[in-house]
Amino acid sequence: MKVAGASLWALLPVFLLLSACVTARMHSEAEINDVGRRCGLALGELFQDESEKRLLFMMRNGATAEERTCVLKWARERHLRLVYVNAAMDPAS
Repeated sequence: MKVAGASLWALLPVFLLLSACVTARMHSEAEINDVGRRCGLALGELFQDESEKRLLFMMRNGATAEERTCVLKWARERHLRLVYVNAAMDPAS
């Protein structure tokens, strides 16, 4: 298959290099709250830290597989790594 005189196989390294250059960005609080709400999370249980833009943190006690899968899918589509924290509460002594 030819594209403007060049083989697609010859262009493959260029496509791979360009796809590796995708950098994560800070998503707005509204975007993250929206995906959290769609995935069944409470406000504040999903957040992104400014110092590590590639990480998306999910802090929820006993999240279901569906909730984790929903957030993971959204994160992967945006080149983010999901960090799941099972936020267990310490009983008051």
